[in-house]
Amino acid sequence: MKPQLHIENRDIEKSLRLVIVDGISSEIVVCLTSGAFLVATALLLGASNFQIGLLAAFPSLTNLAQLFSILLMRRFPNRKGITTISLVIARTPLIIIGWLLFQFGISVYFLMAMMFIHYLFSSIGGAGWNSWIKDLVPENQLGQYFSKRSRYMQIVNICLSLLVAVMVDYFTSKHSSELLSLYSVYFILAGVVGLIGTFFLSRAVEPQSYLSKGDFFELFMMPLKNKNFRNMLWFNGAWVFAINLAVPFFMVFMLQTLKIPMTYIIALTVISQVFSVLTVQLWGTLSDRYSNKSIIYLSSPIYIVCIIAWIFVGIYSRWYVNMALLVGIHIFTGVSTAGINLALTNIGLKLAPKTDAVVYLSVKNITTSIFSSVSPLLGGILADYFSNKQLKITFEWISPQFNKLLKLIYLHEWNFLFLIGALLALLSLRLLGKVQEQGEVGHSIVKRIMKTRFKSDLKESFIIGNIVTWHSMLKAIIKRKKAA
Repeated sequence: MKPQLHIENRDIEKSLRLVIVDGISSEIVVCLTSGAFLVATALLLGASNFQIGLLAAFPSLTNLAQLFSILLMRRFPNRKGITTISLVIARTPLIIIGWLLFQFGISVYFLMAMMFIHYLFSSIGGAGWNSWIKDLVPENQLGQYFSKRSRYMQIVNICLSLLVAVMVDYFTSKHSSELLSLYSVYFILAGVVGLIGTFFLSRAVEPQSYLSKGDFFELFMMPLKNKNFRNMLWFNGAWVFAINLAVPFFMVFMLQTLKIPMTYIIALTVISQVFSVLTVQLWGTLSDRYSNKSIIYLSSPIYIVCIIAWIFVGIYSRWYVNMALLVGIHIFTGVSTAGINLALTNIGLKLAPKTDAVVYLSVKNITTSIFSSVSPLLGGILADYFSNKQLKITFEWISPQFNKLLKLIYLHEWNFLFLIGALLALLSLRLLGKVQEQGEVGHSIVKRIMKTRFKSDLKESFIIGNIVTWHSMLKAIIKRKKAA
């Protein structure tokens, strides 16, 4: 079906439901073929550390292919067609991997080649999808719609992650020789579900798109010449750089340093996702009513505090104290990331003009990919540098009757990294003040509303405490913003 200039409201509503169905299927694909399960498959096939690192870098590296998406859309102005065809090509290799893995066995090189094709065409389709959905979703409903879509996807992620993890644990202990067969089933199931989701997505309508003609280089430079959009790119890049300096190493820290069993780590992840589901709708409603900048200003300090809190994990000798701290960190991480991720997505969609939206959004994704790819590499270098360095701050009481040593701060390889990431994230918030968003509301007003809403709504969901008591650093940022 060709793009349409005028679309009825009922067709838009139906299409938005279809997009949610595809989002759920995409989440199933991600659950079954990425993260720990992809790494485990690669290790069983004999992958080296470099090959595993390369697999992890594929999603970011292949986002550069969105430049090719722009060329395609200039030649064929049909975003739905490009998106659905790309997704069919992207999800078919998953079935091939699973079938060959089950029947004959494959090499790690074949796995990497097929996953590269998967990520490459997913990126090509993603550029058209972003522009298509921006035009399809009414601007005043962006927050509410994407919070709803995200909520459904996270619920599926929680349920499926637990199920597949239990199956992996069972096969590892009872049928370890058949573990590759289990992973082959995961890949086949992911590919089939992904293709079904693509079919539903193909039934959605596409509004008429607008893309300027002329020199491709000038078209690509257009978002960079837009001062406000460029300021948003600087903030987004600085934020993901700071976060990815530390976040990828949280699991390594828990597995290697703290020696926490995988079952506990999965449980912590689920806790984070549950609280993200509970709060994402509230963040979406507030972002539509006020602004995405306000949501970032309110949620990002919570996340920064969570990163800093990782510094204190492991300095206590009692195991249950560390676990209690980890539970608290994951609860507030889920609450804050729900707001941050939603607002970062929506502010990009909102600031991209209707004409040439695909160019603006592709440049945003490419910029984010570059920063998020470089950051973990630098983080690994810094971790190696700090591997033989420590900083201890202790309080010691010595008397004839009683001796007590209290650890206040204990920094080593990973903790140095967490502190640096938190400080850089805090500094990146200063760049957000230069971004102008239509419909901005004063932070003090939104803060008062957030206090009221969180106290009333989240108390019913068993969230304890007032999570909007900000530290003095946030107040300083707001004062500087007002003074500017």
